[in-house]
Amino acid sequence: MLSRFNRRQFTASIATLASVGLANRALGDNWPCWRGSGRDGKCATKLPATISQLREAWSVALGDSYSGPIVSGKQVLVTETVNAKSETLIALDRATGAQVWKKEWEGAMSVPFFAKSNGDWIRSTPATDGKRIVVGGMRDVVACFDTETGNELWRIDFNKEHKVDLPSFGLVCSPLIDGDFVYVQAGGGVRQIRLVDGQLGWLAMKESGGMMGGAFSSPVIAELGGMRQLIAATRDAMVGIDLASGKELWQRPIQTFRGMNILTPTVFGEQIFTSSYGGRSQAINVKAASSTEWTTDVAWEGKSEAYMSSPIVIGDYAFLHLKNQRVCCIDLKDGTEKWRTQPYGKYWSMVTDGERILALDEAGKLYLIAANPEKFELLDQLQVSTEPCWAHLAVADDEVYVRFQHGLKMYKL
Repeated sequence: MLSRFNRRQFTASIATLASVGLANRALGDNWPCWRGSGRDGKCATKLPATISQLREAWSVALGDSYSGPIVSGKQVLVTETVNAKSETLIALDRATGAQVWKKEWEGAMSVPFFAKSNGDWIRSTPATDGKRIVVGGMRDVVACFDTETGNELWRIDFNKEHKVDLPSFGLVCSPLIDGDFVYVQAGGGVRQIRLVDGQLGWLAMKESGGMMGGAFSSPVIAELGGMRQLIAATRDAMVGIDLASGKELWQRPIQTFRGMNILTPTVFGEQIFTSSYGGRSQAINVKAASSTEWTTDVAWEGKSEAYMSSPIVIGDYAFLHLKNQRVCCIDLKDGTEKWRTQPYGKYWSMVTDGERILALDEAGKLYLIAANPEKFELLDQLQVSTEPCWAHLAVADDEVYVRFQHGLKMYKL
């Protein structure tokens, strides 16, 4: 089916992911950070034609968490909030689910009442380069641990050490490791942190704090206008940032309701696709007018309004779960909506092999759909949890990891 789209483009994107240094093993062996190696939900594992026969290999009980699991070498890394007092990072044996090590720190906080319906627990998904693991705690803490032993290497408490006001909704952003640095929207803006020792680098897009402080999105790295740069979604804008200096290259305002600009930035060619709660879907052109000046404009806008689910892009098409709980397919060339479904859950986390899409909704149902821009094709579905599943799916080799509210399951494809 990928031949209908752009097989060369998808293959090239996989090659690019393998070269950016987010993981130190072949793509498919690991799931090292938020939405996988490329932070775009793409996996090297070929998804099956049916999921009804998925076999549960193991299941472990855990505390509450929104964080997605990550996979590195022989370990699976997960987080939890315990007794509304502390947070933990846990390494599990990938083959059996047995605990390898566990680290705990004080870290619980209460979010505003209108966001409390699903809980106050940890939200940030960790990231690893295979040797170190970086995790964000709710109280604006970023810490790094040795992957093998769990020994703490460094910790930054932005509230206590740097007098930065706590974000009202806690630290939500999932850190990104690239080479020698960590990039995360924490500590009152977009931060560069040296991976080896936690030394603070630049601070970009400094925030004023309060109810509009703290990001709901997580940054990506991509090349636009011939320049590799960090692309971040703040509560009300999309921005490009120079990786070396932290200089703002360009900025484009995003219409939202209460700053709910949640989706991970999605780069498509020289454009960025996004969709916001209270706004619209749009493709943003980013151009380098000179060596120092950049311009942005909107290539197209559409009525599709997303909520929290970041899209899957295959060829020229984006597959997106919407605020109204429907799923749609958008032609990225002009914003045309190819199809739209009946409601399917409040939230989807999605993984694709380029031909099929595996999606988990918040009610614990796993869907398998065809990546077909012509019509919606539901190939199979399976109930994998009776508990809420707001954490992102992870797929590595023939393993599917489902984080539900009070535990983690590993299934074999």
